[in-house]
Order: sequence, then C-alpha cells, then structure tokens
Amino acid sequence: MEKIKMTTPLVEMDGDEMTRILWQMIKDELLTPYIDLKTAYYDLGLEHRNETDDQVTIDSAEATKKYGVAVKCATITPNAARMEEYHLKEMWKSPNGTIRAALDGTVFRAPILIKGITPYVHNWSKPITIARHAYGDVYKNVEIKVPGAGKAELVFKGEDGTEIRETIHEFKGPGIIQGIHNTDESITSFAKACFNYALDTKQDLWFATKDTISKKYDHNFKDIFQEIYDTQYREKFEAAGIEYFYTLIDDAVARVIRSEGGFIWACKNYDGDVMSDMVATAYGDLSMMTSVLVSPSGVYEYEAAHGTVQRHYYKHLKGEETSTNSIATIFAWTGALRKRGELDGIGELVEFADKLERACIKTVEDGKMTKSLSLISTCEHPVILNSLEFIQAIRATFEAL
Repeated sequence: MEKIKMTTPLVEMDGDEMTRILWQMIKDELLTPYIDLKTAYYDLGLEHRNETDDQVTIDSAEATKKYGVAVKCATITPNAARMEEYHLKEMWKSPNGTIRAALDGTVFRAPILIKGITPYVHNWSKPITIARHAYGDVYKNVEIKVPGAGKAELVFKGEDGTEIRETIHEFKGPGIIQGIHNTDESITSFAKACFNYALDTKQDLWFATKDTISKKYDHNFKDIFQEIYDTQYREKFEAAGIEYFYTLIDDAVARVIRSEGGFIWACKNYDGDVMSDMVATAYGDLSMMTSVLVSPSGVYEYEAAHGTVQRHYYKHLKGEETSTNSIATIFAWTGALRKRGELDGIGELVEFADKLERACIKTVEDGKMTKSLSLISTCEHPVILNSLEFIQAIRATFEAL
C-alpha cells in the first residue's frame, strides 16, 4: 500500500520517561507504516533541555508558529529531586508553560469516551471540554510571608505618574500575602480562542468566574468575554445554532453535574487546572483525556493530558514488563495529523486519523486493554496486554477496519 504523502511538516516535540518509549512505539507501529511522515523534530527530553539551556523549548514554539500544527509528548517539569536525578544546571520551567506563553494559547481538554467505561456521573453521555486560560493568576503570582504586625498595601504606579493605592490588610501578627495579575490582551486572546473553538466544534460555550466576590478582577474577564461575543461572534453563534452564556462558577458546577455533557466549559487558569482533572477522573481516567493548545491566530499544539508515567518508566529500566495506556498519546498524534490534513487539503490524512481513533476505541471495546483500563472497564473478561502488545492490537484492529 502506498503511504499517505504529507506536504507540510508537523512540529514534533519528543518528551520524557515512559511516554517517550510509547512515542517511538506509536511511530513505528501505527504511523510510519502508513504515512510518509514529515516532522520538524525537537527533543524536549529533560537532558536535552538542560544541554541547550532550554533553548530547544523556545525553538519548538517558534517552529509551531511557522508550521501551524504541533504534537507534543509528555515532559518533566523538574523539582528539587529531579535537579539531583538529572544533574540539571537549574530548575527549568515547565515546557508547557513556556509554549503556552509563546503561542498565547488556550488549553482545551476533553475525555475520550469508550463503551464499557462508564462515567462516575452517569448522565454524562457526551464529552465535556474544559477550556483553560493559560496565563497569569496564581501561576504568575508574587508572594510574601509576613513576619509580624504591619500594613500591607496594593500599589500601582503609572508611567504617567498616577498612583493607585489600596490597603490589603492591617496585620496584627504573622500572615501571608499573594499578588496576582492578568492582562486585557491575554483575556481577549482567551475569549477569542474559546469562541473560535466553539464554532469549529459546533458546541455551546459556557464561561464561569466569581464576579460577585471579585468585582474587578473576575468581572473584567466577564466584561471582555461579553463585549467580544456581542460585537464579533453573536451572529456567527446564532447561525451555527450554538449558545454562549456566562454564569457564576458555583452555579456552573451544579449545572455541569446535572448535564449530559456536550459543551465547552471555559475557566480561568486555576479553575481550569482543577476542573480538568475532576472531569477527567469522573469520566474514567486521566489517561483518557486529550489536550490541545489553540492560539488566537489559529495555531494548534496537541498532547496527552497526563504526565510521563514515571513509575512505569522505572519498571521499564529494570527490564520489567509495563502495561501503559497509550490512547491519549495516540490521540495527540491523530489530532495533529487531522488538523494538518484539514489545513493542507489532504483528505487521506484526515481519514487516517479518524480510522486510527476508531481502532483505538474498538480495541478496548473488544476487550483488549491495558491494566489501568481493565480496572475501570465493565468488560467481564478483559485481555490485559503490555504496552507494546496493546499498540500492536490497535494496529491489527486498524488493518481489519
């Protein structure tokens, strides 16, 4: 069979630990036998990031802007233990954070639904996509541990000489202070990415904050979303038959639990961080969660929502067998290949991505799965496969479709 030809490369960002092992298996077993794969390759493994003083991460983000589509393997964000383990020059920043900042992107995470893996919220029959703002708030905070009694103030000094000053608290003893910020530019990008993604996927869009308490900070998010919707997207949404609405986040939580799913839930940075893990777990497993970073200019970067599966990697290094679920990483590849095919007008590439996703789902529904999936599946007699066997089973299903 002649391989599918690509005209424009994908940006390929390799990663760390067990997901790096799976990455190569997926390419060898599921991609290169069928596609004349063209990628601009960047090694974001922690050792190489350390060797390049993290320049490789910046270069990969710039390449993503150039080519428009990227696929990323899970990577390590080092802590003190990793500093020692990998003999790092410094505690390098999260690659995902660096890439999000460079692309000014919004992260959209959605579960992969499979028959036999029943959501803990039984009325969730459709996927819920979490749209997470990826700038500012507590992730760019400044903190002070207050040593004793004193006055804490919030001060802004404008370039024109104006000064705004508010008392935060008059401390009678030790405490803590946290300063957070965001920008209208970033919130605007977040809003546009959410509206565009809703139109692309034909889904309703919900946005929720706590503007009744945060009357300036959260209210600013609400106002920017509403202004952009009213002036740029209302007619497009009405023509597409989809809805945008704002609600308080506590009301949104109640609505989400009662819903059947099938919508995008836009959240501020921290809310999205927490809620995406909650939604993933409620649907079954974080290893069954897709993630795509979308910039307001239409650049896409696909990855799995989970980490590097460190525990399995250490078993792998000892020569022990692992049974690691690779579906979310496969879906990162299929998402990127589908988008590349759509942008370049290569229908065969789009069809390949769709077929490979169907093969993943059918393999599990037929009872062939990894150990972690067997623990949450209602399949009575699952066949538990190791990491490579599972990928090979998907290939066999793919070729039989």
